Amino acid sequence: MSDTRLSIGDSAPDFTAPTDQGSFSLADARGKHVILYFYPAAMTPGCTTQACDFRDSLDALQAAGYEVVGVSKDSPEKLAQFREKEGLTFTLVSDEDKAIQEAYAAWGEKQNYGKTVVGSIRSTVVIDPEGKVELALYNVKATGHVARVRRELGID
Repeated sequence: MSDTRLSIGDSAPDFTAPTDQGSFSLADARGKHVILYFYPAAMTPGCTTQACDFRDSLDALQAAGYEVVGVSKDSPEKLAQFREKEGLTFTLVSDEDKAIQEAYAAWGEKQNYGKTVVGSIRSTVVIDPEGKVELALYNVKATGHVARVRRELGID
């Protein structure tokens, strides 16, 4: 478990992982801005709110040159159900062994209803075209998060 959170200017850890539609490799996204967001579980209320907010903002984000990629410990099959149910049109990465979340410090101890538990830490890391961290937000709230990301990146 990595407790070392990424900071602006750090190199973003490369990874290749399965999706519900094949696979995704961060190295293949060089030359683009990538919004990599980590969420605990598909089809839960907060994660659905967040995913639908990204879906609803996708045109504006893409117009500004950003690609959205969601990462969770869900299986590709569950991600396919999530995509279908919510009409999601961005990449959903399956990180069942939690290696990506650990590399990005998005897996670890967190507070859940007043208790300390180990799990996915709702986080967003924006990666620039050279593979460097442009923005790193940890322990974010699902509601209003996409609006905050857009504000921080200057996207109307």
